[in-house]
Amino acid sequence: MTLLQKGTLRDHLLRTTERALASGVLLPIPTDHAVINDQGVRFLVRVLAGLRRKDEARKEQSKAERAGLKVNPFLPPETDLVVSDVTDSHIAVLNKFNVVEHHLLIITRRFEHQETLLTVRDFEALWVCMAEYDGLGFYNGGPEGGASQEHKHLQFVPLPLDPQGPAVPMEPLLRDAVIDRDGIGSIPAFSFKHAFSWIDRSLWQDAREAAERSYDLYGHLLGRVGIEPPVPGELTRQSLPYCMIVTRTWMLLVPRSREHVEGISLNSLAYAGSFFVRDKEQLEVLRSTGPLRALADAGFPK
Repeated sequence: MTLLQKGTLRDHLLRTTERALASGVLLPIPTDHAVINDQGVRFLVRVLAGLRRKDEARKEQSKAERAGLKVNPFLPPETDLVVSDVTDSHIAVLNKFNVVEHHLLIITRRFEHQETLLTVRDFEALWVCMAEYDGLGFYNGGPEGGASQEHKHLQFVPLPLDPQGPAVPMEPLLRDAVIDRDGIGSIPAFSFKHAFSWIDRSLWQDAREAAERSYDLYGHLLGRVGIEPPVPGELTRQSLPYCMIVTRTWMLLVPRSREHVEGISLNSLAYAGSFFVRDKEQLEVLRSTGPLRALADAGFPK
């Protein structure tokens, strides 16, 4: 059941951001930007600075877990980071250590493991948010997919990712998608295993219908790349790590073999054409390797 009042998410987001910055709870990570052009894609690379606080938080969490304590920053989330109720099963909170401005986490109210496959209710919460303003939803399926927390959370960032290029940097390659009679296809420039599909452009206007249809599509995409699809009504553990990206007009799913390539952590946003590196040295490594080669190395060959 939807709890978010239509047309209010952006206002909630702006007010919560202002409050969380004032209280010092929200800790944005400053970045420099670079661009790497590869096969017609203008890959946006954010060079991170000020990671010390995030690294320290992760170390404290790991230390507590080694001592036998269960640490879950989402249960409950910090009050000043809570943006809004979304549905009776999900709430929206700010990403505490955000790199992209207005980065939302859509988390389950009760604990579900990040390695359980998505449900219709997960998709409904995502589409409720995507109906509010144009953005990109994504899911990091397990540590190898870039997930840093075990509590299930989808993520949602506003578009455009790059104001100087396409709203989603990877879109020039997506336009060449070869689609089969089942509506599922592949991107010729991708040398790694993946599955892609277009979405009806008007679907986002009805969150419930969008949830049901995209959940069904999600199962087909999983099956196409060799991952066991979810069982309706059950919390099914994923059989392989993966990354998923959803916009109002398309969905992309990529199985993952590892998180890091040349020491660089890749999450789902990398498959949208947006990379994050820790310093200029990693930037040069990525420039030398090439973004598309890095994506291929993190996945499986076709």
